[in-house]
Amino acid sequence: MIVEAASNDGYLLQHATALGIPVLGIEPAANIAKIANENGIRTESYFLGEETGKDAAARHGQADLVVGNNVFAHVPDIVDFAKGLRALVKDDGLVSLEFPHLLRLIERRQYDTIYHEHYQYLTLKTAALALEKAGLKVVDVQELASHGGSLRLFSTPVETAGEPTELVGKVLQDEKDAGLHTVEGHLGFADEVFAIKSDLLEFLIQARREGKTVAGYGAPGKGNTLLNHCGIREDLLPYTVDRSPHKHGMYLPGTHIPIFAPERLAETRPDYIVILPWNLRAEIVHQLGYAREWGAKFVVPIPQLEVI
Repeated sequence: MIVEAASNDGYLLQHATALGIPVLGIEPAANIAKIANENGIRTESYFLGEETGKDAAARHGQADLVVGNNVFAHVPDIVDFAKGLRALVKDDGLVSLEFPHLLRLIERRQYDTIYHEHYQYLTLKTAALALEKAGLKVVDVQELASHGGSLRLFSTPVETAGEPTELVGKVLQDEKDAGLHTVEGHLGFADEVFAIKSDLLEFLIQARREGKTVAGYGAPGKGNTLLNHCGIREDLLPYTVDRSPHKHGMYLPGTHIPIFAPERLAETRPDYIVILPWNLRAEIVHQLGYAREWGAKFVVPIPQLEVI
């Protein structure tokens, strides 16, 4: 059996269901959980913690695999959540967690990923400490490219856990070498953030002075952090576009920059297109290849200003 915490509409679990593997999704958003159930993915709606984890295990049995992708950094009480994971997994089972790696966030100056839904910014060391308090031991880890650099760590109940792989030691050493196991190692990040702000503002102001036109691509959470921190409004970025029809006709929070469908780019032919979801830059540049017809260039602000 597989259990997924923050299972959304069952997108991941559907593949296990197709193989005949029993699943349980735990999704706090009731409207999304309803969609999953309608699609045949058994899903319950509540926040995972020690008590709800024990209750689910008592009703459905413990799982061989418990998965949590991009949720471990989103919970206010990370130890209670970890205890929920432990309650759900068999003594010889496996817990898989994926989350952005603080080492990469600082190394690549990804400060725009710091926003309200992220309660934690995790190193392997801090994640392992939280899991230890719940009776889980990290035994393996993978370094991923997603979200600018993530970790997928595997843990098992301490009663049956073996020795960690060499990669666990490597990642811990990388973090230590970067100073992230001490408070002092985090100093200086503010100066890196200011450099991004000043470079982007100088570029946009110069483009305006030269009579160049600018548009944005995407309306992600990270884009709102960046634009609000930099104080960028319609005078420097008149609009952005997004593929989601739910965002068309809306405005970016705080900056009030309007959001249009991607077709707006071909209609207005801007000189520069600022890519706000920089983690998808390769895909977006490929999608917008037609913009080269009128000589448009792409601007990526993070980790440093780059004009493509």
